[in-house]
Amino acid sequence: MGRWIGFAAVAALAGLTAACASGPTGRAAIEKPAAFCQPVNVSLYFEQNSSAVTREAQAVLRTAAARARGCRVDSVRVLGLADAPGAPGANLELSKARAAAVTAALEAVGLRNAAFDVAAAGEAASVNRQGEAAPLRRRADVMLALSAAPAT
Repeated sequence: MGRWIGFAAVAALAGLTAACASGPTGRAAIEKPAAFCQPVNVSLYFEQNSSAVTREAQAVLRTAAARARGCRVDSVRVLGLADAPGAPGANLELSKARAAAVTAALEAVGLRNAAFDVAAAGEAASVNRQGEAAPLRRRADVMLALSAAPAT
């Protein structure tokens, strides 16, 4: 019986060796490459009544820019938002300032030549159907559309 187990193990090893001989070898045989140039969507949060990009938000933007390296940046959309409390005009100005601050921060981390679409929604849609203020509206949403860069 031990002879049959040994024979089966050798046959299995030979079959695996033959199967691997025609495919990729080394690391490529066991690793799956990461998906490159996929869209990047992030939300950056602000302190109340502030348009200053926080350290945490800067780190998120650096990570997003790193994911875009080696890709063609087709477009960058930045949407500034604000909470419901306060005057509508002031909220719109605050959301514009947030969008502008995030745009400048994106340029600082290396997305200078991208086509930016910058918008501000103010407090629009910050209240749900029941009249309650939607939480976490002190933010800017960033959407990077990426595609594979042409080979040079």
